[in-house]
Amino acid sequence: MTAPLLEPVPRPFELLERCAAACSRLKSEVRQVVVGQDEVVDAMLVTLLSRGHALLVGVPGLAKTLLVSTVADALGLSFGRVQFTPDLLPADITGTDVLNEVEVGSSVRRELRFMQGPIFKNLVLADEINRTPPKTQAALLQAMQERCVTVGGSTHALPDPFQVFATRNPIEQEGTYPLPEAQLDRFLLEIHVDYPSESEEREIARRTTSGRGTRLSPVVALDELRAFGELVPRIPITDEAVDLAVKLARLSRPSSEDAPEEVRRYVRFGAGPRGSQALVLAAKARAASRGEAAADIDDVAATILPALRHRIVLGYRAEADAVRDADIVRAVRQKAGV
Repeated sequence: MTAPLLEPVPRPFELLERCAAACSRLKSEVRQVVVGQDEVVDAMLVTLLSRGHALLVGVPGLAKTLLVSTVADALGLSFGRVQFTPDLLPADITGTDVLNEVEVGSSVRRELRFMQGPIFKNLVLADEINRTPPKTQAALLQAMQERCVTVGGSTHALPDPFQVFATRNPIEQEGTYPLPEAQLDRFLLEIHVDYPSESEEREIARRTTSGRGTRLSPVVALDELRAFGELVPRIPITDEAVDLAVKLARLSRPSSEDAPEEVRRYVRFGAGPRGSQALVLAAKARAASRGEAAADIDDVAATILPALRHRIVLGYRAEADAVRDADIVRAVRQKAGV
C-alpha cells in the first residue's frame, strides 16, 4: 500500500512571501467594505500576525465594529460578539455549567455539562468594553493571557487562534467604568480610529446608502494563518531595535534616571516589561506583513504610540494640565532620539 504524499513544509522565506501576499489580499478585501482607515487596518494586521489583542478607541460611527467583523469574514475565522453592558455577568462571556439529565437504561442520571460562551471563537469582539463593571471585564483576563477559561474548577481551552478586539468610546463617561491597568496591559496595541477625510466620507455616504451589500471571500486558510503566527516570533530583529524597545519602555517610568521631565511630572506608572515585549513583537509582525526578512529600528518606531500609550498611567497633574498619554509618548520618543 502506497503511503499518502505529504505536502512539503514551506521554507521560512517562502512562508514570508506568502504572508506578505496574504496581507495584501486581505487589505484589498477589507477595502471593498470599509472606506479608508488604512493605518488602522495595518495595525490590526500587526495584531493578528502577533497573535495579540487590540483595543480600538474612537467615537461612535467610525466603523470600529464593522472593521473587526469584516476582517473576520475576510479571514474565514469564527466570530463572536459580546455587547458589554452594566448587567453583563462573567458567565455570559465564558459560559457556565448547566445541569443536564441523561437517560441510562431505565433510570435518569443528572450531570453537569459545560455550555460554551461567545468567547469560544477565533476572533471575539468585546464591544464597548468599558460599559461593564471591572468584575465582568476581568472575565477576559485569563482568556487573553492563557487562551483558556476556568469554570467550576475545570479549565477549557479556547480555539486556536484566539484573539480579542475590544472597542471603547473615549468621549462618553456616563455609565462607563475605567479599564483596570492589568486589563489594558493584556492588549498588544491601542489603536485609535480617527474621522475619515472629506473624500472618504463622501464615498462612505454613497456606498452605505446604495442598498447594495458586499460578500467577502476568505483570502487566507486557517492553517496558513496559524503558520504565519508561528513564523513571526522566528523573524530576526536587530540588536539596535531591541535596545530601542527596552529604552523606550524604561524612559516611560518616572523612577528611571533618564526619564524626561514630562514623565517625572505627570506619570504615576510607566510601561512594564510587556511594553518592550510588545514593541519587539509588533515590529516583527510589521516586517512580516511587508515581506521583510528582519525587523529593524523603523519597525519599532512605527509601533511606539499604539504599543505604549495604554501602558502609561497618568497622575492628577496630567488631568489638571490637560496632558494626554500621546504627549508623554512624544516626550519619550524625543528623549530616545526617535
